[in-house]
Amino acid sequence: MRPARITLPLLLALLLVACGGSGGGEPSVSESTETREVGGVQVETVAENLDTPWEIAFAPDGRAFITERPGTIRVMEDGEIREEPYAELGSAEIGEGGQLGFALDPDFEENNTLYAYYTAETDSGYENRIVRLVEEDGRAVERETLLQAPADSIHNGGRIAFGPDGKLYATLGDVSQSGLAQERDALAGKIVRINPDGSIPEDNPFDGSPVYSYGHRNPQGLAWDGEGNLYAPEHGQEARDELNLIRPGNNYGWPRIEGEEQAPGYETPILQSGGETWAPSGAEYVEEGPWEGSTLFTGLAGESLHRVETDPENPAEVTSHREYLEGEYGRLRIVEQGPDGALYVLTSNRDGRGSPAPEDDRLLKVTPSG
Repeated sequence: MRPARITLPLLLALLLVACGGSGGGEPSVSESTETREVGGVQVETVAENLDTPWEIAFAPDGRAFITERPGTIRVMEDGEIREEPYAELGSAEIGEGGQLGFALDPDFEENNTLYAYYTAETDSGYENRIVRLVEEDGRAVERETLLQAPADSIHNGGRIAFGPDGKLYATLGDVSQSGLAQERDALAGKIVRINPDGSIPEDNPFDGSPVYSYGHRNPQGLAWDGEGNLYAPEHGQEARDELNLIRPGNNYGWPRIEGEEQAPGYETPILQSGGETWAPSGAEYVEEGPWEGSTLFTGLAGESLHRVETDPENPAEVTSHREYLEGEYGRLRIVEQGPDGALYVLTSNRDGRGSPAPEDDRLLKVTPSG
């Protein structure tokens, strides 16, 4: 693919990161500058024809990165998409697996270190890996594997993010073996916490274990509020999707309870979908701007952007839950606040479960109306 010179403002150029593939054409900045009014928000299509994008990360130096599930990480800088991939890590796109999460080290400007989560094929099958990368000569090179976990064609979790404590967290799905979620020694159906070098933090809830919480089905988002409270949305079995407030060492019930069900020793969600389906993916807490004080997550099957507010004195008490973009753009994979304060949402209509429009997949810029 030839580098594409971008003529829109630099911010939008930094947010367009993609490669070719199964989309309807070459990835491009949207030619239309029309902003649609959609149920209380304004939506502008920034980019079109993306190839099953999964994660966005913004670097302090102005570069933007995106992972694409078929196996590449692309970088945009100075208004151009690099011709060569920023990284190709040998991921295997099997069902819901492939190139998934991505995170920059908090000290990226000093150490050029990044982290990725991907599904890999091995001699005995598949595994999910968290790996450490180092940037050399403008490309990311894989240096070491920090964690290996079971993989399957479904329920791979896949989100990674640094918490305010400087530790690296990851969501691991139950890989369609629900019983593993209750086995504390099995790295499936868990949220894990490791040091940036892959070692186990001494203050983890279980000695010598990366497990931070367990009893999860398929969590795909991590977001911390200003007080350090961690929220994680999670897929239910048939509806009963959840938003959980994560506490170290706690058991979130799957497969023994889910949704509104309660039992001693298991945590219940602070919000759940009941008989509706969200299929939540991605999460972001916004501290400043028009979305201030909100935890946001996207919905795949539910095709909505969710905004949740909680009581500042009680992080487990939901005071407001609203949905935006309902059914307007199809499956939504992730929401991220951009450097301009707007929300940027990636669609996921070419992931094998959607009904893609000719311009899918897309990058959307979302701002409040008025």
